[in-house]
Amino acid sequence: MLTEWQAHYVDGRSAARRTVTVRVLRTGLEIRGDDLPTRWWPADEIRLREGSGDGSPTCLERGGSLAEAIFIVDDGFLGALAQLAPELGRRLPRARRLGLLATLGAGVAIVALGAAAYVWGIPVLGAAAAAYVPPAWEARLGEKITNELAPAPQRCTSPQGTPALESLVTRLVRALGPVPYVFRVTVVDDATRNALAAPGGYILVFRGLLEQTTTAEQLAGVLAHEIAHVVHRHTTRLLLESASTSLLLSALTADARGLSSGLGAARSLGLLRYNRQSEAEADAEGARLLVAAGIEPGGLAAFLESVQADAEAPHALSYLSTHPATAERIASLRAFAAGMPPPGAPLMSDAEWQALRTICAGRPR
Repeated sequence: MLTEWQAHYVDGRSAARRTVTVRVLRTGLEIRGDDLPTRWWPADEIRLREGSGDGSPTCLERGGSLAEAIFIVDDGFLGALAQLAPELGRRLPRARRLGLLATLGAGVAIVALGAAAYVWGIPVLGAAAAAYVPPAWEARLGEKITNELAPAPQRCTSPQGTPALESLVTRLVRALGPVPYVFRVTVVDDATRNALAAPGGYILVFRGLLEQTTTAEQLAGVLAHEIAHVVHRHTTRLLLESASTSLLLSALTADARGLSSGLGAARSLGLLRYNRQSEAEADAEGARLLVAAGIEPGGLAAFLESVQADAEAPHALSYLSTHPATAERIASLRAFAAGMPPPGAPLMSDAEWQALRTICAGRPR
């Protein structure tokens, strides 16, 4: 059985992630890294923040408000932990117990959910339930939505454009800090000028929006905004507010069988509108993410201005229809960017940007 695991370590004082090796001992965890003094986490000081052994990343924390954290992707880690460190293992399998209780209580939940839906309605329950949905369930729903809206033949890739996109996404995610999601950005060969954040880290960028952007910083602004929607579960909440009872029950019990098709959710995603509070939160968090990643934060404002100026063009209002209150958003974003230091080096070279912007070129249509 493995006793050492690869992980990412965050010190709680910055968003920087370090690659480390976690060694499991009976009384705690030893954390080692090339650029990190060896850390010792006693078993009685460790908390499980995320993780259930079902494919979602495991996040362990130690400390107070500025807690250290480690992220381990291998879903065998919790099982090994229970055997190698019994004292620690007994304290941590909270998520597994919750999953088991959810399964055993599904019959009761159906009755309770039906009664609550009669009294309060699905939208109210959906909004409240979003905070309790396991990230792994979100990822499964996001994958199904992505497969519905962007089947493989419609996805854009190229030998030069794909690495440029992956590099941009990696730069943003590294600056994000600890989150229970793996982010995947898919470019769709469609003239719609829109970008959509599906639950669980899946983001769709349509060719029309990519062609509307004129700089890599504008695209980075859009992606940072959509990443913020995912992290704050805005999309998950909207979908559950408009969901059927079966989908809501599936979310609350983490039952993947309730995701037999993502078609209904995929159709809903393109019609839903974020409220002003969600948009303001995503704008603010996205702008801060850009600064943390060393990217000029005015890109989203510049993109929104270009969309407004070109509002008469076909497909131009798609982004505005799902991301409303544009004038207010532009003013707030511009005010934030004005207080930041001037940008440094360009985000990517001209060749990289052109390769990314034309990633769909040459595909049969």
